[in-house]
Amino acid sequence: MPIIIPALIVILVVVFLSLVPIGLWITARSSGVPVSMGSLVAMRFRRVNPRHIVYALIKSHQAGIQIASSDLESHFLSGGDVNQVVDALIAAERANIDLTFQQAAAMNLAGRNVFEAVQVSVNPKVINTPTIAAVAKNGIEVKVIAKVTVRANIERLVGGAGEETIIARVGEGIVTTVGSSQTHAEVLENPDNISQTVLEKGLDSGTAFEILSIDIADVDVGRNVGAELQRDQAEADKNIAQAKAEERRAQAIALEQENRAKVVDAQSKVPLAIAKALESGNLGVLDYYNMKNINADTQMRNKISETDSRDEY
Repeated sequence: MPIIIPALIVILVVVFLSLVPIGLWITARSSGVPVSMGSLVAMRFRRVNPRHIVYALIKSHQAGIQIASSDLESHFLSGGDVNQVVDALIAAERANIDLTFQQAAAMNLAGRNVFEAVQVSVNPKVINTPTIAAVAKNGIEVKVIAKVTVRANIERLVGGAGEETIIARVGEGIVTTVGSSQTHAEVLENPDNISQTVLEKGLDSGTAFEILSIDIADVDVGRNVGAELQRDQAEADKNIAQAKAEERRAQAIALEQENRAKVVDAQSKVPLAIAKALESGNLGVLDYYNMKNINADTQMRNKISETDSRDEY
């Protein structure tokens, strides 16, 4: 019995300390944050980590920003990052940027790094585009690399497009500008025309950024796309011509075979015609043998002429 009572006391003390964060309460009170012990215990029952809430309140209080603990709790329960929101509010306060807790919380819940956005709105960010290939009117390919200086627009951060859209629009503008140039030499001589033309298109519309400048970092000459296309077209034309010639040759062979078949068919009808002529009396026996002699004489003459021709060679 004497052992059980001290054990129960120890258990009660452990349970009390686990439910009541006395050290955290002392830290908050010493920092001037009016947080009651009951509020900290209630946070534990609501499955809210009181350490995150108290430290965020301490930072905001020392920065002179008044934030209700209930707002931080609701943002924490919604899956937001309370420390990032408080840091963004402090940075906005230092930079004289009008940013409310509701705006910062909405940006954070939308997946934006609100603290980085505030920093970019103060210190512009440089976005490097990949190598963009475009073809001038003379068929020469031009490869361009640009540096886009942007500043975050806090008001359009929620719902605005990101860096990928900026890069895609700048690339589209570069391709259009180079494609409208008569020669690639114009692009190489005046690369500033690309940045000026692209900047005038208002590419930051609907994005979370404001484009400050577009600088051409590098311009190189690529392939002769026009010559390659002409070569491919010539090769295609040659293949088409060969195919048509082969078709005509096949048609000629088919026509020759058809004519030979007609000749063979006609020759096969000659004996039948002769037989009918003999039967009807239109052709006599002597006439038939005379015709045979003429054919034999003709064949003999042809053979003699062929023999003489071979002897001459």
